[in-house]
Amino acid sequence: MPIAIAVTSADLVLPPTDQHTPGAHVLTPPDAQEFPDALAETARLLDQHGHLVTVYPTTTPRATVQRLHAVRAMLESDRIALLPSALPPLGTAVLVRQLRQLSACDFAPGVLGASTRLLAHYVYAGALLAPGSRLDRVPVALPADPTGAPRPSGQLAVLAGPAPQLVRADGEGTLSGPQFTTSLTYAPGALGNGSEWVTARLARQWQVSGVHPVPLPAESAAWWGTGKLVEFAAAISDVSLLYQMVGSMRQETCHWCGLTLIGDRCAFCSAPLVQPDRTPRAAIGQARHRALTPGGPHRSA
Repeated sequence: MPIAIAVTSADLVLPPTDQHTPGAHVLTPPDAQEFPDALAETARLLDQHGHLVTVYPTTTPRATVQRLHAVRAMLESDRIALLPSALPPLGTAVLVRQLRQLSACDFAPGVLGASTRLLAHYVYAGALLAPGSRLDRVPVALPADPTGAPRPSGQLAVLAGPAPQLVRADGEGTLSGPQFTTSLTYAPGALGNGSEWVTARLARQWQVSGVHPVPLPAESAAWWGTGKLVEFAAAISDVSLLYQMVGSMRQETCHWCGLTLIGDRCAFCSAPLVQPDRTPRAAIGQARHRALTPGGPHRSA
């Protein structure tokens, strides 16, 4: 049985890219469910799947996040990972789809949970925005307008991650794209012919292997500050490449909960990876231990 992947919104569950990709469980929001029922819902997932990886956007309402942590605390379970995502809504949904793909593989729960941070660095998430859009969540400076207007009059192409970037859509600038094989998922909003720019110009510049339209997530307009947009996210869709990427990472054992992990922090108990002590004092202590151990270097003949 695959490790369970849970999300806080149905918008985060995209159509699968292949017939082997499992679904994801959409958790019921606090205003539609009593706390005992939330406990029972999560307990059933643990009974069925053993471990639960829950992904939620950093913009999730506080009440929902508090409910997630309260359920985990009441169940007293280290088998629940609560993982926030700072990616835009569509980028987070693409990340969740990758986790769903990997959940059917033979990775240990700790490795799957910790892979969330790794995979997020390889999701190129952005949007084509109408003129005058606010960019409160992306730290970029607005480009100069050729007419001298204080705000650009043309559409803006914005990249939120991996590195923030902004260019004029009708200019010569290009968004920095992935240097590996990806597919492009896009969600049209109320931006007229904006989809053509994404499916033609951007897809050609980024040399994507495929283009997939999906409905615009409900939170996208609030995240980007306008409903006049086309959101997009390019990411690896081939599960064999995802498997190779995650499987090539060095695996460690969490000193707190004992799960296998990759990276510098356990996704389930949040304990940081403890690095071996390489200080001179530690080296002296190890040498003294070896010297006093029977059969050590100072053993008499």
